[in-house]
Amino acid sequence: MARLRAEVLVIGGGATGAGVAWDAALRGFDVVLVDRADLAIGTSGRFHGLLHSGGRYVVKDVVAARECVAENAILRRVIPQCIEDTGGLFVTFEDNDPGYGDRFLAGCHTAGLPVEEIPVAEALRMEPVVNPAIQRAFIVPDAAIDVWKTVWSLADGAVAHGARVLTYHKVIGLHTEHDAVTGARLRNELTGEELDIDAGFTINASGAWAAQIVRMAGIEGIGVIPGKGIMIGMNHRLVNTVLNRCAMPADGDILVPIRTISAIGTTDIRAADADEIPVTQAEVDQMLAEGERLVPGLRRARALRVWSGVRPLFQDEKAGGAEVDTRDVSRTHAVVDHRKRDGIAALLTMSGGKLTTLRLMAQDIVDAMCEQLGTDRPCRTAEVRPPRNEDGRYYQVGSRLAKREARLLDEQLICECELVGRERLEETMRARGTINLDDIRRQLRLGMGPCQGGFCIYRATGILHGVGRLSGAQASTSLLAFLQERWKGVWPILYGDQLRQARLDDWIFQGLLDVEHLPETGTGAPAALLEEEPIPA
Repeated sequence: MARLRAEVLVIGGGATGAGVAWDAALRGFDVVLVDRADLAIGTSGRFHGLLHSGGRYVVKDVVAARECVAENAILRRVIPQCIEDTGGLFVTFEDNDPGYGDRFLAGCHTAGLPVEEIPVAEALRMEPVVNPAIQRAFIVPDAAIDVWKTVWSLADGAVAHGARVLTYHKVIGLHTEHDAVTGARLRNELTGEELDIDAGFTINASGAWAAQIVRMAGIEGIGVIPGKGIMIGMNHRLVNTVLNRCAMPADGDILVPIRTISAIGTTDIRAADADEIPVTQAEVDQMLAEGERLVPGLRRARALRVWSGVRPLFQDEKAGGAEVDTRDVSRTHAVVDHRKRDGIAALLTMSGGKLTTLRLMAQDIVDAMCEQLGTDRPCRTAEVRPPRNEDGRYYQVGSRLAKREARLLDEQLICECELVGRERLEETMRARGTINLDDIRRQLRLGMGPCQGGFCIYRATGILHGVGRLSGAQASTSLLAFLQERWKGVWPILYGDQLRQARLDDWIFQGLLDVEHLPETGTGAPAALLEEEPIPA
């Protein structure tokens, strides 16, 4: 069996795992980062895109608020190209707790969060589509963050400092010896081959799946609560500022402008299984109704897709915590030291936290590792920028269009919605070495616009066939996998323009490619699903 050796094995390729790999590699450790799928395919890639100012927590969870205040400022400095400086607006309504606005202001001052109350008329000039019935308005430094740019920037930075990144490698066992974890056995999910990694230290950054990992070392009850949330992406930017309802955090109380869309979110309920988080029609209706309250007419806007994710909330079962509502669990993070807690050395687990605090989470857990190892290697991630952030400028929503217009006739345009040209598409396909079109989507946002891949993805499939030298059947399989994944997020919101778009896409893929009968792929195309799944009214 093949073997690798590393000083540090990091399990989980989300924002936290990539942050840990970047931090540890920057400190000079030999790092291997592994994930059972692509990077940022779990919780990190399934949220609303908000870089928290801390405003949502200043009344209820001041510790989490202070962490967000500090880390918001640091991330703006070290990964500016991943962040759009939208600003944030908290608004109150007549039926809100009349004293909450004053408690919000006091909480902001306690947490050190810059805040300014502005006249309602000024808020409505800033965002004309906001409900004119708002009573008060406050400005805070919220922002939007591109999670895939962030995670890949951190991972590439780790690789530049000697780390190795193994995607599609699932941990199927932890090796233990003398009450210490000494590495892991992995299975390549694409080939089925197994691989052993001998590691001096293992960091479990698998989020909502953390309990499954430590169970392989005989450890039970670390108390990770999967908190399910759904979000809906609207077709365009209804607002250009992050819009929050100024009240205790609740369902459907935030609208985030992220790239060219707006995301309304989110629910927060306990999930039984982090891998089983279906979207219900009731949840979709609730999100649209709450969004309508923030922005009248939101229901008439075009909903592109709905998605769900799970928050890795931490409540240690060994501490005797009773089952609580997920909204009552703190959004702070915890480093679980398994040597102190369970008598198992060389293993740490990160639990809880938020994407906004990914850098701090990584710093805390690598500091804890250094303490166990008896080495003094200070953290440098608050000063050093990972790749593609060197110019220090924030992302601008029109930057992709400006680049395209500068060389409009230089190359073929493959994805009109996201302005992806053939040259960059082929370059990414070669660099990633993947046959999975969904991996390319996360890298380039291919197929994430209004047509959800209807016009671009069959072109991209042909290019992937040429660049990757795949057989026709392999390319067809990749195409169908992409369409099925897109379909999961489309069918719960099939109404109005998006229903018409789905039917057009169905005609394209049936009439042009006869996707239900592609070679060696069997059935199960979206066209078949369209007839079988219930279509919302």
